[in-house]
Amino acid sequence: MGRLRRTVLAAVAAVVASTLLGACANGGGLRVEGPESPPPDTPTPSVALGTGTTSPRPEQTPVQPVDLYKVRARLLADRRLSDYDRKVLSNCTVISRCLSRGKTVDVMHSGTPQQIVLIHTLEKFVFGIFLIAVEPSGPRPIWNLDVEQPTVNASPQGELVVESKIFTINDPVCCPSGRRVEVYRWNGRQMTKVSSTDQ
Repeated sequence: MGRLRRTVLAAVAAVVASTLLGACANGGGLRVEGPESPPPDTPTPSVALGTGTTSPRPEQTPVQPVDLYKVRARLLADRRLSDYDRKVLSNCTVISRCLSRGKTVDVMHSGTPQQIVLIHTLEKFVFGIFLIAVEPSGPRPIWNLDVEQPTVNASPQGELVVESKIFTINDPVCCPSGRRVEVYRWNGRQMTKVSSTDQ
C-alpha cells in the first residue's frame, strides 16, 4: 500500500511540474492556441518625433495659362482701373503688344496659383502689374500696382516681393537712378504693403 501511494504521488508531482513549465513557456497562466497575434501598429520613435519620413504635402493644383484676351476684358470692366491703363488696353487689339504673363505665385495660399500679368508699352517697357486669380468662371483681378520695370517673386513665406526701378525725369530708359523693393502680403481679403525700401 505504501508503495502504491508513493507511485501515485510521483505521478501527480510529474503532472503538476509539467503544467507549471507549460505556463512559464507561454508567459502566463493561460494556454495559447495557434500563433500569437501581432503587436498593434505603432509608429517608430523617429517617425513619431518627426525625425523620420514626413507625410507628403498636399499637391498644388497646376495653373492653366491665363487667357490674356479675357484678362483684358475683365480689366476694362473694372471701374477701379486707372485712366492710363484703360487707355492702353482700349487701344490694344494685339494683346502681345500690351499684356504678357509673368510668374505664377500662390500668395493667397489657396492651393491654386495666381498669375502675374504685366502691362507694358510696345517696346516692352513695363509700367504696371496685375495679380490675377485663375478660376473656373475665368480670370479675376485681385490686385494691381503701377510700377516701372518690376521683377516680381514670391518669398518663402508666401509674400509678394516687387523690385522696381526708380526713374527721375532726366534718366534714360537704360539707366534708372535707383531701385525700390516692396513686400506685399495677403491678409485674407486684400494685399497689404508690409515694407518698402529704396536703394
